[in-house]
Amino acid sequence: MNSTILLLCVIVYFVGLLVISYFTSRNSDNQSFFNGNKKSKWWLVAFGMIGTSLSGVTFISVPGTVGKLTGTEYIYGGFEYYMMVIGFFLGYFIVAGVLLPLYYKMNLTSIYTYLGRRFNVEAHKIGSVFFIISRGIGATARLYLVVNVLQIFLLDNLGVPFWVTTFVLLLMILLYTFEGGVKTIVVTDTLQTSFMIISLIACIWFILSHLNLSVGQAYDIMQAKNYTHFINLDPNSKTFFLKTILGGMFITIAMTGLDQEMMQKNISVDNLHNAKKNMLTFAGTLLIVNLAFLFLGGLLYLYAMQEGGFYTTDGFFMTQFGQDIMGDDMFPALSLSGHHIPMIISIVFIIGLISALFPSADGALTAVTSSYCVDLLNINEDNTKTEKEKKKIRIRVHLIFTIVFFALIMMFKVINNKSIVYLVMEIAGYTYGPLLGLFAFGILTKRNINKKYSIITVAILAPICTYLINQLVVNFTDYRIGVELIILNGLLTFIGLWLVSTKQTTQITS
Repeated sequence: MNSTILLLCVIVYFVGLLVISYFTSRNSDNQSFFNGNKKSKWWLVAFGMIGTSLSGVTFISVPGTVGKLTGTEYIYGGFEYYMMVIGFFLGYFIVAGVLLPLYYKMNLTSIYTYLGRRFNVEAHKIGSVFFIISRGIGATARLYLVVNVLQIFLLDNLGVPFWVTTFVLLLMILLYTFEGGVKTIVVTDTLQTSFMIISLIACIWFILSHLNLSVGQAYDIMQAKNYTHFINLDPNSKTFFLKTILGGMFITIAMTGLDQEMMQKNISVDNLHNAKKNMLTFAGTLLIVNLAFLFLGGLLYLYAMQEGGFYTTDGFFMTQFGQDIMGDDMFPALSLSGHHIPMIISIVFIIGLISALFPSADGALTAVTSSYCVDLLNINEDNTKTEKEKKKIRIRVHLIFTIVFFALIMMFKVINNKSIVYLVMEIAGYTYGPLLGLFAFGILTKRNINKKYSIITVAILAPICTYLINQLVVNFTDYRIGVELIILNGLLTFIGLWLVSTKQTTQITS
């Protein structure tokens, strides 16, 4: 493998993004940055959102989940992860049927404006704060995963430090998003999703050819090795199928429907009908793409075993050279460390990996900037500043969040978790739970909350109580809370809001 050639491919790819950014950001303003002037094509948004939703976590972590690590609760075995994908699919119908009509009816730039109109300014602000925390942590965890792969398998060989890699990649993202925002991202995400899917198909094709197998033959071998089971019937397990379906559904409602980054792209579509088409087309496509990634995961383990890989008595998967490549290390280790992989496949993998990196990071950076400016600084409603002054503020906020992202990635480097996909889902359970509870309370009840700081108090106490309950369950029972953590957190938030609320006496204005 020639690291210099692979690095050159990354540079060429980035130059292409800058060119796209230049043409899409001409004559842009703050509304172009925040919502693309509501002129985005629904099919373009739908396709681009695939890349944002999948990100580096799906590209790297999901294939690695197929081979189970014995005794580890966070790792799925076989195709069990697909039960969560089915939950995602169901959740998108709720987002399309309930939340999108609400956002379009109220003509929102930031979806957290709904909380301000339904409750008070306090609810608006705390909703935005929880989103910024949630998306900041989630996006940087995903970004860390990809940066770490590039570092270990490419840039370490060239003597480039991890912090330099992180800094340069964030600078790249800053350069092509700071002007055009959503208007640019809708186009670049489409390009990046295309490269990600091409990389997925190319890797599957190569391994099938190398093993001299058809799709059906490969599936039969995986089935014989118990790689293809979908359903976990143990109710105490974190991956019990009903838990993962329900948890996946509520994760979609929270991490898509209540997430400014994902909704920012949806509400940039010109009308509600097209926005719904975008959401449901996107949902159906994800079913196919995630199944393909799991199939690739099974192929990777078959390929590794042919190349001398083996399971140890402790359940680890080792290469013939003694390197553990279980989980997140499986795909990059086989693609970039030799193992008779041709250079063209390594290049395709790198391009796919970079394509998985940018949609998550660029969208998150744009969305947290938008939320901070619109929700916390009220930049759209400030009539004392000119558009030029507002733009300067927005660019400054964008730069500050780039620095924050850098610090968070360095923190994840210290943590060095081996399966980021589960870490992201667990963090989401704590940070998106209050948003789920707040929106559910607003939509499902007609009660008011007038006491000062009561919403903030409930939103802070609910995740703390969720954590304590989780610890009690772990220490005193055989039951394990998995992705349903977000349901528990949202329910505690809902109950807390009910306790501090009163009956509504005035109508909501929209």
